[in-house]
Amino acid sequence: MKILFISLGCDKNLVDSERMLGLLEQEHFTMTDSETEADVIVVNTCCFIGDAKEESIQNILEMAEYRKHGPCKALIVTGCLAQRYRQEVIDEIPEVDAVLGTNSFDKLIPAIRAALEKNEKSLILEPLEGFASEKGKRLLTTGGHYAYLKIAEGCDKHCTYCIIPKVRGNYRSVPMESLLQEAETLAEQGVKELILVAQETTLYGKDLYGEKSLHKLLKELCKIKGIRWIRILYCYPEEIYPELIQVMKEEKKVCHYLDLPIQHANDTILRRMGRRTTKAELLDIIGTLRKEIPDIVLRTTLITGFPGETEEQHEELMDFVDEVEFERLGVFTYSPEEDTPAAEMLDQIPEEIKQKRRNEIMELQQDIAFEKAENMVGRELLAMVEGEVSGESAYVARTYGDAPNVDGYLFINTAETLVSGDFARVKVTGALEYDLIGELAE
Repeated sequence: MKILFISLGCDKNLVDSERMLGLLEQEHFTMTDSETEADVIVVNTCCFIGDAKEESIQNILEMAEYRKHGPCKALIVTGCLAQRYRQEVIDEIPEVDAVLGTNSFDKLIPAIRAALEKNEKSLILEPLEGFASEKGKRLLTTGGHYAYLKIAEGCDKHCTYCIIPKVRGNYRSVPMESLLQEAETLAEQGVKELILVAQETTLYGKDLYGEKSLHKLLKELCKIKGIRWIRILYCYPEEIYPELIQVMKEEKKVCHYLDLPIQHANDTILRRMGRRTTKAELLDIIGTLRKEIPDIVLRTTLITGFPGETEEQHEELMDFVDEVEFERLGVFTYSPEEDTPAAEMLDQIPEEIKQKRRNEIMELQQDIAFEKAENMVGRELLAMVEGEVSGESAYVARTYGDAPNVDGYLFINTAETLVSGDFARVKVTGALEYDLIGELAE
């Protein structure tokens, strides 16, 4: 049986996809990337913002046509959109044979068997507590030299714009021994960079061990042979604590890189968002990080056009970005999500104003990023090779300051043969917008 697997959404969803792919491989299904060949199609969906929801629905509808008219004998929908709109998917898209919730992906094989052998439809929604069974090998889709390690599931923050607690449940940390075992296995498979992800990584362990324990997890992960880099994403700024900073300073494997999703810098908007920081506190946290770890690279994400955001509040956010000079920054326009408090708020902002404000911040950030890239010229950096540039004597690589798929690249001009996953010392010789250019150091 040939299976087409479509994985949408974030890197946390990707980890679930890789677990499902591992289950399919264990059962000797054959993977295909062709809709016209697939006997079974699985779509792992996202519904975090409007665009993600639309992409998920579009993919399901497109695959439904192959279920109706093509060789496809079973169409399975899983992930966040499946959890949130399970009844709508079943009722309105009759070609779908099974809907699996976010905590039910381990039931994929029985759902496929029920569809193929008994022509039965399945709606499988396990309670949003604990974890889906994680037995079996993950089938990595990231090239094999880096992998995401999901250290927790769900979220307790309940920001007013966010649906995640409703589709993923409350915050629950994965036990440390399970994570260390998984990391050991990944290292044995050739993974050299671990990227720690969760809805929020900084709270890791508080529910299990009574205190924040990310620093303890990092120390243990650093002992694993073969792992060269450990990168931390999705750190809520108010939860950053001294022991975490200390471990980042002490442990050579921990990248001097943090992703801090702050969303805004105006106190009124932050309160309306349900965020737990003020502008003064954000400046204090960022100042502390830069003082303690001078070469730290900080990434953040912002939301423009949140309900009630005035032009003055937008200007305040622009001034904040100009003052702080984040090394990496992304901006989303506010997306009203059903069943969230923000969607019911008055003073919703027109789409064109949201977009205009987003563009203004990105233009400002572009200037900041270009200047920072220019300042890297002449420096020597350790870089991980990602692959060869087609038709050129050059390679694509990433530095400690670049997370895959969201940040820039370092292009290495060399006639030498480099292998994906190798590390090389590179002298930066030029800057190209968000990317750097370099050559192998002597």
